[in-house]
Amino acid sequence: MRPVSRAGHPPRPPDAIRCGPVTGIDLANGIVGAVLGILFATLFQQPLQDAWFKLRRRAAARLRRLPVGEDGVPLSTWSTFAIGPLHTSALIVEGDGEQAITPDAVRVQVLEGEVDLPPDMVPWREEIERTEQQAEVSGTRVRIWNGPRYAVEGLEISRTSLEEHPDISLRLRPTDYFTFLAAQQLDRRLPDGTTPRDRYLDPDRPLTAPAFLQCSFGINVAVVTSDHLLVVSRRADTVRMAPGLWGASVNEGLSRHIDSAGRTAPDLYEVARRGMREELSVQPHEYTLTLLAFVLDVERRQWSAHFTAHLTGLNGEGLRARISRGVADRWEHQSIEYVPFRPSAVIRELLRPDRVRHWAPVAPALFHLALVHTHGRGAVERAEASAVRRLR
Repeated sequence: MRPVSRAGHPPRPPDAIRCGPVTGIDLANGIVGAVLGILFATLFQQPLQDAWFKLRRRAAARLRRLPVGEDGVPLSTWSTFAIGPLHTSALIVEGDGEQAITPDAVRVQVLEGEVDLPPDMVPWREEIERTEQQAEVSGTRVRIWNGPRYAVEGLEISRTSLEEHPDISLRLRPTDYFTFLAAQQLDRRLPDGTTPRDRYLDPDRPLTAPAFLQCSFGINVAVVTSDHLLVVSRRADTVRMAPGLWGASVNEGLSRHIDSAGRTAPDLYEVARRGMREELSVQPHEYTLTLLAFVLDVERRQWSAHFTAHLTGLNGEGLRARISRGVADRWEHQSIEYVPFRPSAVIRELLRPDRVRHWAPVAPALFHLALVHTHGRGAVERAEASAVRRLR
């Protein structure tokens, strides 16, 4: 029997909806909404889907290219040297500080044919040459001479089959200082609106670059006195590269005129010894010299070899007295400091608030490697971690 209500009518189902009569306004609104929906879907749905698809594809491609750490931050095997707030553009390409690179592990080859700038960068070099000629005529400043230099064509690294010691091949090509200065303008606009950095460099492939953008190879030495003091020098304000910054004990660039006797390739150890003699007046028999690493300043495309030199009979006071009696290249440095060669002391010096942003790009990596070579990686990394914690 069908249930009935008290009024005698069948009960309304619980999910029934009470609807009033449909008016003309409601019908018109429904038709307009339907038309607008169809129009929106026709005009915008496909472009939005395409844009969303492209965005997802690009994000997925980036994730595939970069390994990701546990915290989701992309990792890179080509990270530049950093300690806490100290960030540099120095990329340690070969060497960890613990294992020395022996002289017989390095082969240097000089290729024939000088480096040529691209046609749209040639005017930059001509501009530099005119400026230096005008400086000589006017006498407003000392003229910069266009000395013969080397450009880095390539640096190949492998390992020996048995001991797995490094085997390094450095290929150089002749160039000059004006070409180097022109190529250092990596962010200057070319006629088409790009820059040399945009056009020729790939940040994901830091070791790949044309030789004309790498017209510099230098030697950096961390010098430690016999009473265990690290020599830290401040570059003069008048030098063209890194003026006024704190840096290596000794810094020397390869010169075709000085470092290549006849047609022979330069010897990196001999260049380091020349720097020790010219900048500190120290002779080869007064120290031991060790090659630690090859480093690239990725921001400026400048290569360098990192050495450490331990003075055998000359302490800090003796070195001060030696320098006071005259050095050949005194004009390159405006001051020298002596820091106890202990991990904690050197790292405190690197992270000093008034100095942390005033280091030459490759100097912190040089001092780190020198510390590792003497004190071991574990002790140095513990000291670095402790110093960074104290800054927080």
